[in-house]
Amino acid sequence: MTHYFGLLRGVNVGGKNKVPMSDLREGLRSLGYANVSTYIASGNVLFESADNAEHIRTRIEAALIQTFKLEDMIKVLVMTREQLHDVIANKPSHFGDRPDTYHSDAIFLLGIDTTEAMTAFSPREGVDTIWPGDGVIYSQRVSAQRTKSRLNRITASPLYKSMTIRSWNTTVKLWELSRAR
Repeated sequence: MTHYFGLLRGVNVGGKNKVPMSDLREGLRSLGYANVSTYIASGNVLFESADNAEHIRTRIEAALIQTFKLEDMIKVLVMTREQLHDVIANKPSHFGDRPDTYHSDAIFLLGIDTTEAMTAFSPREGVDTIWPGDGVIYSQRVSAQRTKSRLNRITASPLYKSMTIRSWNTTVKLWELSRAR
């Protein structure tokens, strides 16, 4: 069995696409996935399966449509434990190390490459910094100047629908939960 993470894009945000985590856990168990658990209500799920990631993704996306009253189609990123480890191990130097000064996010990519995704960003010098990674963009902004940040402009880009954002704290916590299994 392979350890997987499922990152659901756009659930439980602003009262839209409500997916109770207890129902999500039960739904994944009914699909035959083992040791299913969730972390916070933003669509982070850990589970085990003998299936490959692409097969799992299509099954979960179809089940979400059938089970929940969704306003939008929910995309799901399915990653192995090794892939999440690589996101953390390959972070830029000092990224996420100063949460008192910087707000740091991992922007996971869903079906687009990093080069294309980077075109959606227009960071403000001295406030925002972004770095390309493998299947991820690392985003950091000065906490005291968050209102001056341009990172929220990505929401106007059509590429935004191919991204799901997790705070660095959430990303690291998912890894820690996986290691504790």
